[in-house]
Amino acid sequence: MQKAFTLAVVSEEKKVDYVSYFLKDEANYWWESACALEEEEVITWDRLKKIFLGKYFPRYMRTQMELMFFELKQEGMTIGEYEKKFTELARFVGDYVDTDEKRAKRFQQGLKPWLRSRMAAFELTTYVEVV
Repeated sequence: MQKAFTLAVVSEEKKVDYVSYFLKDEANYWWESACALEEEEVITWDRLKKIFLGKYFPRYMRTQMELMFFELKQEGMTIGEYEKKFTELARFVGDYVDTDEKRAKRFQQGLKPWLRSRMAAFELTTYVEVV
């Protein structure tokens, strides 16, 4: 939905209306209940994302994905496979890879030790350079 909002230039005030329109079946029943239970009169986009993720992507699952990210090592993967998995899991740990330099550093830390030690001499600071 975020991508669609960017493309269609949807205002913050209209995002909840657009998303709720597309909810079907069980998700729509959940939304109707959530609206009835909310103490705030108007549910903002940020609030909707929070309660939606709480329902459909609970904290324990997010924690599990974070752990998978922090334990990720290249080991038997090619650089391409490692980069794909890194990118897939990085979205769950925003603050740890929210700058290009942090992302590059974390990616380099997960590389095979022999490769990581050789790359250290280059002092690469961007994600693209490290990959």
